[in-house]
This record gives sequence, C-alpha cells and structure tokens, in this order.
Amino acid sequence: MSGVRRNEDEVRRMLETSRPQVPAELPARAARRGARLLRRRRVLRRLWLVAAGAVVVAFTVWAVMVQPWQAPPAGTTPPLDGW
Repeated sequence: MSGVRRNEDEVRRMLETSRPQVPAELPARAARRGARLLRRRRVLRRLWLVAAGAVVVAFTVWAVMVQPWQAPPAGTTPPLDGW
C-alpha cells in the first residue's frame, strides 16, 4: 500500500468515527473572547495613532520654535577695519 493510499484510508476512518461532543457554552465563550480581542486591538491601534500624532505635533512645535534649519549666530563679530 502506498503512502498516499494509507493517508487517505486514515482520513476516511477519522471522518467515519463519531465526533466528540462540544460543550454548549463553547460557541458563546469563543464569540465573547473574539469580541474582547477585537476591542483590545482596536483600543491599542487608537492609542498608537494618538501617540504617533502627539509625536508629530511635538516635533512640529519644536521645529518651529528652534528653527534648526537656520545657521546659528556667530559667536564673535568680525573686526571693523577702516573706520
């Protein structure tokens, strides 16, 4: 008997046997757990977006206040010759 044929026979035997009983409350518990997981993911996603938005706002405010794209002022003035 080939390996494929043996696997098919095992699958057929498993499908012909009676299925185990599922507790009556299992689908309701699974639905509650799934809803809880979805709520948790949604809340975490929103918190992440709020945190990212706060970082962007803080960086923008800092950049406007400090203006890092401008050259810093010179520490000394150039000498005045010819006066």
